[in-house]
Amino acid sequence: LQKELLKYKQEARNLQGIKITFFQDALQQRLIQQDASVLQLKQELLRANMDKEELHNQNVDLQRKVEERNRLLAEYKKELGQKDWHLQQRQTKLDEMLRQLSEASYQQVDLERELEHKEALLAHCMKREAEE
Repeated sequence: LQKELLKYKQEARNLQGIKITFFQDALQQRLIQQDASVLQLKQELLRANMDKEELHNQNVDLQRKVEERNRLLAEYKKELGQKDWHLQQRQTKLDEMLRQLSEASYQQVDLERELEHKEALLAHCMKREAEE
């Protein structure tokens, strides 16, 4: 019985050893899988951080471009305002000149009529003098 007991104890130890080895192998496999998953997650995180940094840099660049365009737009608006003001000044001068030209035309027509009338009177006077 003792021999049999020793045999079963030895067999139990062997089974325990196999069981422990099996669990160690399983745990080892599990750790390898987890390490691979962690490595993959770290790579994805690194890629995500690189993408985030690239997007941040693009955002900064776009903001700089927007600010530059806003500055140019403000300059163009200022120039346009000045040109509008100059255009209004010139339009006012042009309107005044057109008014003066119109008045001058009316005066010219009046003077031409007066000249024709005086020429007719002069011609009439000369005719009368010639008749006398």
